[in-house]
Amino acid sequence: MRRLVSTALALFGAFLTPALAQQPQRSECLAMANAAPRALPVAFRPAAGTGEVEITYVGHSTYFIDTPGGLRIATDYSGAYQVGRLPDVVTMNRAHSTHYSLFPDKRIPHVLHGWGEDGKPAIVSERISDAFIRNVTTDIRRYFGDDAGTDMIRDGNSIFIFEVAGLCIGHLGHLHHKLDDSHFAQIGRLDIVMVPIDGTYTMSLEGISDITKRLRASVVLPMHRFATPLDDFMRRIGQQFEIDRRSGRSFRMSRDALPSMPTVIILDGV
Repeated sequence: MRRLVSTALALFGAFLTPALAQQPQRSECLAMANAAPRALPVAFRPAAGTGEVEITYVGHSTYFIDTPGGLRIATDYSGAYQVGRLPDVVTMNRAHSTHYSLFPDKRIPHVLHGWGEDGKPAIVSERISDAFIRNVTTDIRRYFGDDAGTDMIRDGNSIFIFEVAGLCIGHLGHLHHKLDDSHFAQIGRLDIVMVPIDGTYTMSLEGISDITKRLRASVVLPMHRFATPLDDFMRRIGQQFEIDRRSGRSFRMSRDALPSMPTVIILDGV
């Protein structure tokens, strides 16, 4: 009898396997954000000694994220900024040509668009090497035509989130509007967040400052800065954030090394 039951369960499992394989990958950052205090399942707790992530500011809104497993990720990749070897994964948004390329180097194996096709939102939920990458769609402002700057394309862009080495790293992209509760729920917890602070082509400095304060990540990395004095941004986000100016373009971070007080790290070239 036991043998028959085991055989039946095995056959049932065989039928379920393809369907289960198509389910979205599990986000540990969302699980940690949604768990009740002091009730986080062991499976969702970041393991100690998960290694360090190296983050390099390359230019404009492009950061390189080098994982402990040797994966290199480039954000808002247009091909215009390059430091060292080619990335293995690139994310793009289509605000304008400085944030994407329709003809990236063919040697890049993973090209992730923040926009979908045929009016459908992009859905990114991929495990690549030691990183889990997902997106949260946002709306994008039109830049051309008689209605430029006013009409919005729903779900035309994405915030990208990278989960690696126990860290939750978010890149807000070329954000054009304030985020509502549903966006924050989809984003979950962020340890490191990259925020555009130009205050012109993306969104107002007041708006991005409010988002930064609500996300309250341990590390804030400014980007897309060409019109905003950093002192103005710091004044708006308040005294609860410290400031750490670095002389280099790179730094390394691990889960255990996150600052106890939210800190804006300003790298060389930002």
